[in-house]
Amino acid sequence: MELPLLVGVDGSGPSLLAVDWAADAAVRHSVPLCLVHGVEERGEDDPEPEELMSAATERVRLRAPDLRVTTVVLDEEPGAALVHAGRNAFALVVGSRGRGGIAGLLLGSVGLEAAGRADCPVVVVRGGENARAGGHGRVVLGVGDRVDGSPAAHFAFREAAARHCELHAVRAWRRPAHTAENHPLLQGSPAGARHREAMDHLDGALRAAAREYSQTDLHLHALEGSTRAVLLEESRRADLLVIGAHRRQGRLGLQLGVVDHTVIHHADCPVALVPEHI
Repeated sequence: MELPLLVGVDGSGPSLLAVDWAADAAVRHSVPLCLVHGVEERGEDDPEPEELMSAATERVRLRAPDLRVTTVVLDEEPGAALVHAGRNAFALVVGSRGRGGIAGLLLGSVGLEAAGRADCPVVVVRGGENARAGGHGRVVLGVGDRVDGSPAAHFAFREAAARHCELHAVRAWRRPAHTAENHPLLQGSPAGARHREAMDHLDGALRAAAREYSQTDLHLHALEGSTRAVLLEESRRADLLVIGAHRRQGRLGLQLGVVDHTVIHHADCPVALVPEHI
C-alpha cells in the first residue's frame, strides 16, 4: 500500500504555505497527497470545512495538475486529528502557525502537538521563500548519538536524493571546560581530539546510508558549539533541516527535547523531525 503525504489544512497563511510545500514534496517522491482538516467545534466565524478543502484542493491542482489528491475532514481536535491520521503516512506537513495560534507562540499549538506526538516524520514549514523553494541546494542533517541505522539519516539521504542536492551532515562538539593534567585529551590538543571524535562518529553513523545512497553528494562537518547554536546557524543555508526526535514507548504527552523545541521555533528553513524510538 502506497502511503500518502499528509498536510494539515486550516485556511491560515502558514497552512497554505505548508500545502504548497507538501504538493512539491509529493511530486518529488511520487506519492499521493492527502489534505487533512480536524474540527471538533466550529466557531461562528470559522469557514465551512468543505470550503476550506475545496480551496486547498484547487490550490494544489494549479500547482501540480497531475498529483493525486484526496481530502479528509475529521470530527476531532485538529492536533489529535493530525496525529491519528499520521499513523499511516509517508510524512506529515504542518504550517508554522495556525488559525488558533496564541499570540506570542512561534509555533501553533496544533503543529506543536503533531511534532511532539506523531509516529511519522513531521515537517514544520518555516523560513523564507528561498529555503521553501529549495534555493540553497542543500539538506542539512543533525547527527545525534545513535549509530545503528538512524531513521533521520535515512530520511535525509532520501530527501537529498529526491532533490538531487547536497547533503551536509553536522555534529556539534564542545571543548572540555576543565581538564586534569593526566586527562588523555591533553595528549595533543583537547579541542583537536574532540573534533576528531565528532568526525569519527559522523563517519561511522552514516557509513551504511552513504553506501545505499552512493550517488548523494555527502559532506561531513564537526562544528564547535552547542547543538542548538550549530543547527540554527546551518539552517540559514539549508532548504531542509532534518533531526531525530526521540520517542519513548508508552510515554504520554509531547515528546520533544530542548533541541527539537529550539529548531522548530527558530530555524530559518523547514524542519523535519523524524521519530527514533529508544
